[in-house]
Amino acid sequence: MAKQFETIALIGIGLIGSSIAREIKDKGLAGTVTVSTRSEATLKRAQELNLGDRYTTSAAEAVKNADLVIVSVPVGASGTVAAEIAANLKPGAIVTDVGSTKGSVIAQMAPHMPPGVHFIPGHPIAGTEYSGPDAGFIGLFKGRWCILTPLPDTDETAKARLRTFWETLGSMVDDMDPEHHDKVLAIVSHLPHIIAYNIVGTADDLEAVTESEVIKYSASGFRDFTRLAASDPTMWRDVCLHNKDAILEMLARFSEDLAYLQRAIRWGDGDKLFDLFTRTRAIRRSIIQAGQDTEMADFGRHAMDQK
Repeated sequence: MAKQFETIALIGIGLIGSSIAREIKDKGLAGTVTVSTRSEATLKRAQELNLGDRYTTSAAEAVKNADLVIVSVPVGASGTVAAEIAANLKPGAIVTDVGSTKGSVIAQMAPHMPPGVHFIPGHPIAGTEYSGPDAGFIGLFKGRWCILTPLPDTDETAKARLRTFWETLGSMVDDMDPEHHDKVLAIVSHLPHIIAYNIVGTADDLEAVTESEVIKYSASGFRDFTRLAASDPTMWRDVCLHNKDAILEMLARFSEDLAYLQRAIRWGDGDKLFDLFTRTRAIRRSIIQAGQDTEMADFGRHAMDQK
């Protein structure tokens, strides 16, 4: 494939950053890739994995002469990174991020962006429960959505270049208003993770059921909750704190619906239960038909493990 950028700087080299690095190298999308992370040990591992061409613990140093800067850090650190790199961003550079909340990221980063730099927030909706530079792989973004939340004065040429970059990585790209993005992600991503953390925590707190029994007899439902609950604690702490309003709104709606379900179970209202379960089953079918999951047993994980 043709080179899209002369120099790309990757700030943060966890699951998303290291997957992007692998894709860039695999597809020849940049002349030089600079990898930056604050941890010396993580940076050393990234170098052992040959994820870039230059390595530094200084984000400010990493962005010098970069045409594209991708910030892949927990959303709570976005402002700190923006302040650190601002003075070294060259005119015409594109700066984007991969954070799961957009209103907070924009509020943190936009004030630091110099004139002539194209700040285009983004969010690839892809991931696993694993983290760190070893967790990345080619294909993470294939067939997955990447949402861009451009600011009102965003340069259309710069946005088109960023869109092409994500499409080359296999993503389907859409534009969305930041506030709307945060509400959508609160229900499709943030709330499910919070529920998973809570359910697994409840099981851990039960005195009448031992931990060994929880592990030994885990049916697929609980097992799949534990996959979500194994996600990076730092990332999800920051998501909760930085998408607070939308998450609280969705939690309130969920609590109301849970109370409805509780009443139906208490009063033995089988018709209401059946109607709810039928309606939600249809949502699952729609997700499969949209190509966002598979009908394979256990979501195809056993088949993947055997590869």
